[in-house]
Amino acid sequence: MDHTFTRRNTRRRARIRRAMAAASLLGVGMPLATHAAVNENLLTSVTAMSLGNAVTADPPGIESIHFNPAGLARVKGDREFHNIFLATLNTTAKFHQPDNFDIGGFKNDPVNGTTGGPTRLNLYVPGYGMPGWRLPAAAAATLGFSFNNEGSPFTFGTLTYPQSVFSVDHTKDPNDPMRFDGKRMMMQRLALLSPAVGYQVSDTLRVGVSVPISHQAMVINTDMRLPNKLLGIIGKLQEGWCGDGGNPVDTLAFGLCGGGPEGRINPFKRVANLNVDMTAPIDPTINLGVLWEPKDWFALGVVYQGGSKAVHTGTYEFRADPMMRKFVEGMYASLLGPIAAAVTGMPTSIPEVQKGNVTATIPFPAHWQVGFKFKPVKRVQFNVDANYTKWSEWDALTLQFDQSIKLLEAGRILGITDPSKLSINTGFRSVVHWGFGLQLQATKKLTLRFGYEPRKSSIPADKMSLMTLLPDTKLYSVGFNLKIDRDTDINVGASYLKGDFDAPARSSCNLNCDKFFNAIYNPYAGMDVSGGIRVKYIGFNFTKRF
Repeated sequence: MDHTFTRRNTRRRARIRRAMAAASLLGVGMPLATHAAVNENLLTSVTAMSLGNAVTADPPGIESIHFNPAGLARVKGDREFHNIFLATLNTTAKFHQPDNFDIGGFKNDPVNGTTGGPTRLNLYVPGYGMPGWRLPAAAAATLGFSFNNEGSPFTFGTLTYPQSVFSVDHTKDPNDPMRFDGKRMMMQRLALLSPAVGYQVSDTLRVGVSVPISHQAMVINTDMRLPNKLLGIIGKLQEGWCGDGGNPVDTLAFGLCGGGPEGRINPFKRVANLNVDMTAPIDPTINLGVLWEPKDWFALGVVYQGGSKAVHTGTYEFRADPMMRKFVEGMYASLLGPIAAAVTGMPTSIPEVQKGNVTATIPFPAHWQVGFKFKPVKRVQFNVDANYTKWSEWDALTLQFDQSIKLLEAGRILGITDPSKLSINTGFRSVVHWGFGLQLQATKKLTLRFGYEPRKSSIPADKMSLMTLLPDTKLYSVGFNLKIDRDTDINVGASYLKGDFDAPARSSCNLNCDKFFNAIYNPYAGMDVSGGIRVKYIGFNFTKRF
């Protein structure tokens, strides 16, 4: 008997090692689907999505590791979990020029009357980076394992899964008007491993803890323009002072004409392209859960998902267009221009390319979720969850560069005090939103699922931007569970998320304010901007004993 027991334990340890190795490899190499959102719990679970993410009081098997680790204690035996899903995303924005539109004398913005799109998707592969291809849809696979000895109150497990994903790509059309506020944007947090344990305290009470060990990445690539009134006034001065052939007196003045045609200021022209690629390769957090099931018809679940403040490091590149470079050259080629440039803090020159290293501290906010399960009759179950995420911790995004950026030095007159930093006031807020799920047991083997989740945006209207385009949205979902046999389950889910926004001129100072000192960053100053987001999702998973 001792030898038999030893052989069984040896085989068991070998299975565990193979399972952990497979999970690690999948976490490093998986292609991740994308989603534009401040988006807790989106794309994490097929089962949860089909129930409006209202699963805290009835956590789904191995995926309990994320939603409520206490639910892991309900998983008996050794099990493996496989998940595949597909997502498509479309974001749109329409631009309209209101009456009396005027940016320092310029009264016709080229983006007036245009619509942005189509949207493509990107992915970030840990250890490699973001591939160059653009996808109309994205597919992904995740993997998990759980281990439980017969009769033991402990269940152990690990899961690879996306914790938070955000992606937009507007590079397909080179004239897409949305390219000035996120030509390509990616923010992705992937749990590579999530060692977890659930413990059955009694027949009605379970507790659990998991430690997601995550890789976080942020990529920003955007064309930049500065439709600012002061720049417009300078451009109109050039038109009057320089004319078509320049002005011979200009070299004795301020050099407004010295940059030639390329140095003529137009507030609607592209100023530069910014590309930033940063990662925080290893960032652990903690999930704590409690599950109380005093009756067959009632259960209560509570989960706390810890946050972090991950320090991201990476590279940046500013690629300046001729307009500002030639303008500065012209000023320094004149008699009085260097004096005016020194007074306003202008650099002596702006290189075409300036690149180096960048750092940023980016919070991953803590999240609380409380859920209830009700079964008024045997075959009908209602789930209700309340969600709270502390997005208010992320009130600004500050990129710290390893040197003073010459292009930003040229913006000192517009209120940029430290050209070694680029800071955007995100103004995120903490909100509560609800999720609702309905399960109908059609047969002994088939359970139907329906979900509804009205998601209140964490982005206030006066901070809306196209980089973080997520207004209030509604998630509608359906799905089913099919028990193939006592050891195998299949889950299928599909969902549709939609939301719209309307930002009248000057309503958001991350988008369309037109004051003198709102240059960074309002690429559609004075414009009415409206649009929305649509996401379609379908997923499939199965769990079996091994």
